[in-house]
Amino acid sequence: QVQLVESGGGLVQAGGSLRLSCAASGRTFFSATMGWFRQPPGKEREFVAAARWPGGSARYLGSVEGRFTISRDNAKNTLYLQMNSLKPEDTAVYFCAAKSGSLVTTASEYMYWGQGTQVTVSS
Repeated sequence: QVQLVESGGGLVQAGGSLRLSCAASGRTFFSATMGWFRQPPGKEREFVAAARWPGGSARYLGSVEGRFTISRDNAKNTLYLQMNSLKPEDTAVYFCAAKSGSLVTTASEYMYWGQGTQVTVSS
């Protein structure tokens, strides 16, 4: 079993930055796909970013590419999402997710989920 706990959300003005963290505990995969999804108010959950470790390249939602960066600190078992140049349309609950195997962008393919952290970007 894997437990994922997100932190780092909050309220920020447009153009600002936030860094989300996702601490993993329990059974952790040396080789795993980990990623971030978000659910805007009244909308479906959508893929934001993911990468396969070790050595895999990252994949991003088109609208966040160049602004968001996913990374992982293996020593701390922590996944990060650095979010820069935030826009009001980035407002959502952000979820960390993990799965074994290959990188996919479909939420239903991920086995483990955090509880979510709210990100609100004001205009």
